[in-house]
Amino acid sequence: MTKVIRHMGLAAIALYLLTGANLASSAQTPTEPPKGEAPGKAAETLYFQLRSVGLDKQRVYRVRDASFNRGAIHITLDDGAIAFTEDVAGHVTGAFFQGEGEVLLLPPDQAERASMMLFTGAAILEERFSTAYFRFNDKTFSELMPSLRRADELEEFATQWNLTAKNLAAGDALRLLLTFSRSLPVTSPTGVQKAEDASIDDHFLHARLQGEKLGNFDVAYDSVASEQVWVGQLRTVQDVSFYDMWASFAATRAGAHHDALNTVSDEGKSGDLTISRFKIKADVHPPTEISAEAWLEGTVHQGGQRAVLFELSRALIIQSVDAEGLPLEFIHNPALEGSHRARLGNDLVALVFPAPLQAGQQLKLHFLYSGNVLSEAGNGLLYVGAHGTWYPNRGLAMADYDLEFHTPPGWTLLATGKRVEKASGSASDASSEQVTHWVSERPIPVAGFNLGRYTRATAKAGEMTVETYAAEGMERTFPKAAAESVAPISPPPRGARPRPNLLSIAPPPPSPARNAQVVADRSAQAIEFFEKRFGPYPYTSLALTQFPGVLSQGWPGLIFLSSFSFLTPAERQQLHMPQVNMILSEGVIAHETAHQWWGDLVGWSGYRDQWIVEGLANYCSLMLLDSENPEQFRTVMEKYREGLLEKNKQGDQLLEAGPVTLGSRLSSSHFPDGYEAISYGRGTWLFHMLRNMMRDAGRKSGGSAQPASTDEPFVRALLKVRNRYEGKSITTRDLLQVFEEELPPSLWYEDHKSLDWFFQGWVNGTAVPRFDLQGVKYADKGTTTLVTGTITEKFAPKDLVTPVPVYAVVANKSIFLGQVFVDGLETPFHLTAPTGTRRIVLDPAGTLLTRR
Repeated sequence: MTKVIRHMGLAAIALYLLTGANLASSAQTPTEPPKGEAPGKAAETLYFQLRSVGLDKQRVYRVRDASFNRGAIHITLDDGAIAFTEDVAGHVTGAFFQGEGEVLLLPPDQAERASMMLFTGAAILEERFSTAYFRFNDKTFSELMPSLRRADELEEFATQWNLTAKNLAAGDALRLLLTFSRSLPVTSPTGVQKAEDASIDDHFLHARLQGEKLGNFDVAYDSVASEQVWVGQLRTVQDVSFYDMWASFAATRAGAHHDALNTVSDEGKSGDLTISRFKIKADVHPPTEISAEAWLEGTVHQGGQRAVLFELSRALIIQSVDAEGLPLEFIHNPALEGSHRARLGNDLVALVFPAPLQAGQQLKLHFLYSGNVLSEAGNGLLYVGAHGTWYPNRGLAMADYDLEFHTPPGWTLLATGKRVEKASGSASDASSEQVTHWVSERPIPVAGFNLGRYTRATAKAGEMTVETYAAEGMERTFPKAAAESVAPISPPPRGARPRPNLLSIAPPPPSPARNAQVVADRSAQAIEFFEKRFGPYPYTSLALTQFPGVLSQGWPGLIFLSSFSFLTPAERQQLHMPQVNMILSEGVIAHETAHQWWGDLVGWSGYRDQWIVEGLANYCSLMLLDSENPEQFRTVMEKYREGLLEKNKQGDQLLEAGPVTLGSRLSSSHFPDGYEAISYGRGTWLFHMLRNMMRDAGRKSGGSAQPASTDEPFVRALLKVRNRYEGKSITTRDLLQVFEEELPPSLWYEDHKSLDWFFQGWVNGTAVPRFDLQGVKYADKGTTTLVTGTITEKFAPKDLVTPVPVYAVVANKSIFLGQVFVDGLETPFHLTAPTGTRRIVLDPAGTLLTRR
């Protein structure tokens, strides 16, 4: 398992800035500016005003028959009382309503309507509400004014709801700072820049509603987001908080096909500012602390903004930020309790510039920061909890990195990039400091490092060296983690002798260092396998480092490999792992190695496209497994099939979590493990289907199955993907266009050289159908037999299109007859078979994701 949400991107994080506070709650007071901050900071003052603004007793009204629209959101205030907030920088930025209202939202495509249905029981959001808190940056106040009537007798209404409004204000403060910072006084030495760029399309509305049936939920419109409209709800299940995203889509695009296929990048990867170069100098002080300086170089693409967001772990404290020597104001926004960001542990930092940024402007930023982002796991293992946020960045984007680390003796540090200097200190010299220097060989999407007291093993993949670094022992939490990773064991029959708990007996404790060579050899083997199919390994070296816990994660030239991947087969058996879990555990090495191509060399454009790199890395690792042990390959694929049909406590099948294109939204209160099951399970099946469809389409009727080859259409397409998109981000549309170039004519549905049917039904769908034969007849004609009949389809929408392979069984031998495009409940067919054929079967090799 890897990169479930390796680096969320600013757009995704912004969606989770919201707390789950009840509208009627008034138990918590808003946060005040931290003590000790230097006075006179205009941006900071503005931020804390936005964060704690209350209701204005002079702006309380009766409201009737008022309505306003934002994108696909239609809100009506039928009758009630409304109080608006006090001015912040001359603007009214919010309101609290109590009375009778209604919200209406119609998602634009089937996938989003299905998502809405999952969480609300209806495909359309049409909900009455009794209270609402609104936050906005536009002319909502003046827009509502014609429907307002002064009500001085309602002054107590503002008092009653004032503390609730102040508590709820914090959630949107940072987003509103981006807007209103543009009106701050210009403090540039030249003073010539304009204070505000009116050309920026910046409209924001967030409504926290108390629904009659659905409880508290959020509806929002944000014109600067890649998906402007979204609606969701915070839910807590067994003390774990989830933010269920009911629907999210671009307001300016019509139709499911265009919207889902043509996703745009998350903020931070492009947009108003990109960072092209990082230089970081970090002093690492085990077991917990780092202190660092970071120099960033970037380009402004859209001018006018005064505040820009960066990601940085909330465990790190910024001492200063400057732009070419000019100090900048910065605001490190704390993770709100109960929010998704708080659970992830990530944070946002707003940099406020003295004057509006100009399009084309080159920026050079310098950060000075420190904090405790490391944890000691025991036995010489450290854990870098901040992962992709141990340095300030704008999300996943290709950039050059120059990293310098200072560490005490006795520790081995590995980082992304090529090591260009040897350690300046000697490990035998207890007083010396070790310095290592790492430079990226090509632009990479993210940088990381790992630290431990390791033993080293090496292997060769051609001329390239693979290094493995492992500690002598497992982390101190290993027995607990091992127990949690094992499927429950059924109790013994009554009267049977109890089975001993092997976790508590005393076999020799696992030693990852003893198995480090096997890990290195396996990764080198995977590299050689992948290079023959997808081109040269992208970097000059690869280091696999032991990482505490059960999860692994791939970085450019560096892999954090779970301690469990260093276990021997015998040690895995002692944990009573089911066979399929053992196979998957052994396959993690190849999976993470495949990410060097898919995820690091070729990135993904937005959260809707992340399934590509996860499913593709996983399937490539299984291609290696299939070449070595086809039976184990089939076992894993069957496990993924069964997993999609499993039911949660509510009786919903896991496939109902949504299509792969929902990305991280798949993990929700209904399906906590939805992302892993869909992105890995269904994503892997999608590539397996595509590969076999293309292979079968190139076969002639009666021909034997084509063996796996480095020149089959699927492999040729992936090599094109690598060559065309290396160092870039890919969308689902991009991917399918490449596969369309290799599409055999027999896969041209309705004579169109297009995979739109595959996207609509399979990639952006959730079905796991069942196909059966009905009314099959055989007519011998000379040297052939004409076979006619009908293929029926169940458990699928009527518009699902699937090329189903049909085989004749003659003398216990399966002979391929052809593919039949099944595109409805019943599809008639006629095929030519060898003479004497009296039995045909559908997809005997199990190449389709279907029910058995």
